[in-house]
Amino acid sequence: MEASPVIVSAPLPNVKEQARFSPYTNNGGTVLAVAGKDFCVLGADTRMSEGYSITSRNVSKLIQLTNKCVLASSGMQADIATLHKILLIRLEMYKHENGREMSTTSIAQFLANTLYGKRFFPYYTFNVLGGIDDNGVGCAYSYDAVGSFERVRYSSSGTGQSLVQPLLDNQVAKKHQPNAPLEDVVSEDVEQFVRDALNSAGERDIYTGDHMELKTVKATGITSQKFDLKFD
Repeated sequence: MEASPVIVSAPLPNVKEQARFSPYTNNGGTVLAVAGKDFCVLGADTRMSEGYSITSRNVSKLIQLTNKCVLASSGMQADIATLHKILLIRLEMYKHENGREMSTTSIAQFLANTLYGKRFFPYYTFNVLGGIDDNGVGCAYSYDAVGSFERVRYSSSGTGQSLVQPLLDNQVAKKHQPNAPLEDVVSEDVEQFVRDALNSAGERDIYTGDHMELKTVKATGITSQKFDLKFD
């Protein structure tokens, strides 16, 4: 019985093998913010993932910058921690130099400048800023990775964004509902809506889950809540 021939593939001519390395990784998670008449509600899950592995179930994506401003960040956890640390340091310096906290609208521009300053090697973070402005009106800001931003009524980011954003468009902006009035809602209703949105994302996105954190920003201060999501 003849042995079957062994086929050896020859290397392609003029093609060099290269080692590839990426300094970035996406640790997953979903964040969102919804601004109301005199408040802003921000929510985020606490899962941190690496590929198909869960590396932690209790990593916060929310950080309180001032008594009127909260930042929610998704993306690479190392860059998120670095960005949050830098922002807190510089905001503390501003407070000592000026005798007051930076306003939310100023923080929005300050965050944009910080991200743009790293545009050639960006922070791998996708941020949503929320709070109340100098007039006591709720506000939210949407960002890309290099600092382009805009003030919006609501925003979301992260691996569950494609699941959450249509829900926000439908229920908050009432898009494609010509007869639906835009009504002012109370913070408790928005908190429940954010809970439902994150629960929905956790059902479909494997990188969103474990717990959810909610922070509600009002003129009287910031309240925090924590709830369970799916653990699998």
